Amino acid sequence: MRILIADDEPLARERLAALVASAEGEVVALAANGEEAVREAERLQPDVCLLDIRMPLMDGLDAARMIGAMPEAPAIVFCTAYDEYAVRAFEENAVDYLLKPVRQERLTQALEKARRLRPPKLDAMAGAMASNRQRTHVCARVRGNLVLVPVNEILYLMAEDKYVVVHHLKGQVLVEDALKGLEDEFGDRFVRIHRNCLVARDRLGGLSRGADGRIHARVDGSPDVLEVSRRNLPALRKLVRSL
Repeated sequence: MRILIADDEPLARERLAALVASAEGEVVALAANGEEAVREAERLQPDVCLLDIRMPLMDGLDAARMIGAMPEAPAIVFCTAYDEYAVRAFEENAVDYLLKPVRQERLTQALEKARRLRPPKLDAMAGAMASNRQRTHVCARVRGNLVLVPVNEILYLMAEDKYVVVHHLKGQVLVEDALKGLEDEFGDRFVRIHRNCLVARDRLGGLSRGADGRIHARVDGSPDVLEVSRRNLPALRKLVRSL
């Protein structure tokens, strides 16, 4: 396999290169930051990119996003000393996430995983990522474990303080995404009913008026009744009539 390594520490690059050689891989390029990694990936079209996350000029996550949008996107494996980036790493469709110091066994496993995905699976994934960067899952940490929630199982999103509560078919989780960012990304799937709430369009069960005159939205699959703001009511009524 042809492999690109990106890390801002020369010793880390050299160590990874030695591990790759032991795993019978071919190092085609060494990059010191994300910008170099993107340029070299576009030029050389490697099979796998081993990316550090904290790098100058462009970090590994932004580099992965750009590399993943290439027509012949390589597999992405993150190699980092920081485990707090795991959620965002898998949001960028990483094949694996290795913590430094990287062990030979774990690197070999990651490269084998990338090998199994290519071809044709990885090429098909790359094409889908290039044409549509919308996530299929949102990621959260629950008691230290990574939880992936399919977007098509989300009932509604409710902003609370600095977080967004994702109410889905199997419960609820907290994510750190901003509600506006989720609306921008998934505007075709969700409709805003209030400044703090988005409801899945295909889960909108109708509108009802309460005894106090306020309008509420019913959500299929949830016992919750959600208040609709006056500002969002006209567009919401139009949507309900078209369902």
